[in-house]
Amino acid sequence: MTLRLRTVLASIAVLVLAACQGGGGGSNPVPPSTENGAPITMGNASAEFAAVPQTAPNGVRAYIHLPLRNVGQLEKLVEQQSTPNAPLYHHWLTPQQFRDSYGPTISDLRAAAAALQSYGFKTTITTQGIFADAPQATVERTFGIHLRSHTESVRQQQMSSLVADRAPILPAALSKLSAQVAAFSSVPAHRVFSRRIALKATPENRYSPVGPYWFDDLKQAYEYPAYQVARGQGKTIAIVMASDFLDSDMAAYFGHEHLAVPHIVRRPVGGGAPPFDPNSGVSAEVTIDVQESGGSAPGATIMVYLIPDLFDSSDIAGFVAVDEDNLADVVSYSAGQCELDYTAAYNLGIDMTGILQVYHQVFLQGNSQGITFMNSSGDSGALGCPNSFPFPTGVIAGVSSPASDPNITGVGGTNLITSFIPGSLRSTYVSENAFFDRWAPGQGGGEIVPGPLPGQIWASGGGKSVIFGKPSYQLLVDTHASTRAVPDVSLQMGGCPIGTATPASVCEKSRSAGVFVFGGQLAGFIGTSLSSPEFAGLQAIQDEVLGSRAGNVNFLLYSLARAESTGNGPIFHNDIPGNNGYPSTRGYNFVVGNGTVRGSQYAFRPFGPFAGDPQTPSNP
Repeated sequence: MTLRLRTVLASIAVLVLAACQGGGGGSNPVPPSTENGAPITMGNASAEFAAVPQTAPNGVRAYIHLPLRNVGQLEKLVEQQSTPNAPLYHHWLTPQQFRDSYGPTISDLRAAAAALQSYGFKTTITTQGIFADAPQATVERTFGIHLRSHTESVRQQQMSSLVADRAPILPAALSKLSAQVAAFSSVPAHRVFSRRIALKATPENRYSPVGPYWFDDLKQAYEYPAYQVARGQGKTIAIVMASDFLDSDMAAYFGHEHLAVPHIVRRPVGGGAPPFDPNSGVSAEVTIDVQESGGSAPGATIMVYLIPDLFDSSDIAGFVAVDEDNLADVVSYSAGQCELDYTAAYNLGIDMTGILQVYHQVFLQGNSQGITFMNSSGDSGALGCPNSFPFPTGVIAGVSSPASDPNITGVGGTNLITSFIPGSLRSTYVSENAFFDRWAPGQGGGEIVPGPLPGQIWASGGGKSVIFGKPSYQLLVDTHASTRAVPDVSLQMGGCPIGTATPASVCEKSRSAGVFVFGGQLAGFIGTSLSSPEFAGLQAIQDEVLGSRAGNVNFLLYSLARAESTGNGPIFHNDIPGNNGYPSTRGYNFVVGNGTVRGSQYAFRPFGPFAGDPQTPSNP
């Protein structure tokens, strides 16, 4: 055994030991006392923190965010909690400990709530701010704005929001607290990152080297641990999305592979999500998210945070609810929006980037509690932004938010090719590619704006952030960027959407897809919406093996990328050919990040046993 191999194996032992000795955020996190509205003690003061409201607002709802205290110390704490071999590795905070040291003071929260109440709002105090409900006239008078209704179609689902005609003006009582109104912005709704494709045949068995793949096909291809060894038992995966789903689809999907349906819990936020609609791409999205994550980790509980729409105010409310509940170990979100859309140049001179800092502080809280956040990196390759606002004529380089936040793991995608033996379900890894597909003239994805734009491509989203600086974990490898680089990791996403100009011969030989049950029918889908929930399931398996949550797992990901092996071959499939506007090269790149993972290596079970053929005891 070489010295390097002994060192790596010793490091694994330390990782496991440190995780087992870690602090809060174990296998069964205790629901916060706010869940039943009971008083919580903060230092020597007491306050009643309520769970994020499930019901719809009576009037207009705004989230008033107060800045965290000691943010620099908090960033360093999260780094210590998430860095292998650090003294505080996997020693997580409880929500109460977070409030005591880093949340706004109870006196500030009470002062903000009292001020809002004096203006005519009904308030709900949470760790970082206030949910405030009032009639529209009260909101407009309080913040010196005029609100207009704005409706968008996000994949055939109509979403409405109230948009302000200017930046809100804070009353003195809130201004002196450095509060921010995280609502009413003109930033478009987030776009979901999945697209339906036609299935050329009913996939009763694995009939092609490029799928479409069921969840257990992927688990064999990516060498997951055997089902008997680890399957996410005792862990909870949260999905945040703006549509309900069909229980009958879940029964049909998992039943097709002879597997019991995982435990699924609905958690409404702000009145919950619209009902299932078979014509809605957002309904398809939540269906994909639940099925892919549940198939990846069939022993985990899937908790679906049902939000009303995909505008920032609802998205933030969903993530705040995740933090306050503190029930989820891993969170997957499969939507996003171009970072540039938050800058003044894209908002008539109004700088909206403060909203991204609200997201950042919400993710920081979750990380400190051990929660891992994952987000699809997008499906428009490196050309992820419109070239102007409000009337774009093409696309330019840019990355998607919130995948670009340093406290989220951005998950890109590839086309997977596996073994194919007619009549057999075997699906072992052969190769991958990450080449883009060009839209045919007049076609387009709508991943950037509701309609197609000239120059749009279909590919794994990636590139350089213009908002966030380079995080310390990206110093471990050469990311070819001085700022936050995206993605961090990848898995199968597929390609060749309907309307592509890519020749059919290429699509049939080297572009993959996933198969799901949607609206009672087998349906093919592609997009990084497939890769993020799958990686969330694998993360739940790693959490089970280590006996602890993982927090900001990017610190571990880049440590593993630097080490390259855990003792039984490489951790990542790297040197994957491709191009998304940037070339895919050996080592870290803007197409696939550090590469795609070998599941057992990533889950610290490098010597097996591994998931075998689908529908067998090791891979049901």
